[in-house]
Amino acid sequence: MKQLTGRTVADEFALTETGAGGWQARVDRSWRGWTGPHGGVIAALLIEAARAAAAEPLPVRAVDLRFLGRPTDGLLTFRATEHAVGRSTVVLDVNAQQDGNPVAGASVTFGRTVASDVADHPGVPAPHVPGPESCARFVLPPEIVPASAHFTIRPAAGPLPLTGADEPMMCAWIGLVPELPADAAALAILSDALPPAVFPTLRAPVAIPTVALSMHLHNAPTGDLPVLVRTANASTGDGWSVDDTSIWDRNGRLLASARQTRRVLG
Repeated sequence: MKQLTGRTVADEFALTETGAGGWQARVDRSWRGWTGPHGGVIAALLIEAARAAAAEPLPVRAVDLRFLGRPTDGLLTFRATEHAVGRSTVVLDVNAQQDGNPVAGASVTFGRTVASDVADHPGVPAPHVPGPESCARFVLPPEIVPASAHFTIRPAAGPLPLTGADEPMMCAWIGLVPELPADAAALAILSDALPPAVFPTLRAPVAIPTVALSMHLHNAPTGDLPVLVRTANASTGDGWSVDDTSIWDRNGRLLASARQTRRVLG
């Protein structure tokens, strides 16, 4: 597996400017998920392309992504358009293509940090679980999900995947091997690190790819990985499934929340 020490998401996937407002990056097979390139990686690269295109380096506040086709391993190209919204907010619309065909699009919202008279509310605190040092490592089969080799997953609460459990939820400490900076792009990858939340209720894997993903940033990361990731199924029916995910740092601060809409293909 390619080592990531001292590298950012942009470095790992060789995100480079191609001129005339375009960028490109390459996703190799080691980042393949259930049915194609890891969805969190696609989201992370859309974020990084938006950051590269932005006129000013503002904090990422929200990401709204839609898959428009089925991406494959290899080269992705990106184009971004910036929209200023008032004095504090900038939105970058970013499109990803392969071989001239659209595969994903996202709106990435950036927002200036400003003073406010409204009292701070840091968000829902983390659940009480053992620390990562007390949790055994769980490894998804790399022959099924090659991208699992890029994660350290230490379940902290709830059932494990494919155990026929009653509860469609998983909660685990998750890091990258080795660590990346815990920025918005890395959090997008980690928000998609666990299997679909219905997997604990199953006995055999089923393809449940992501169709849409939204992520909201709450607090700036102040510590290192791993982070605590909890994903729960909000609903499943009629061939569709919706998952909600929350991410906390080791101090219990809410860093990000995400929602995924998925197709159930089995």
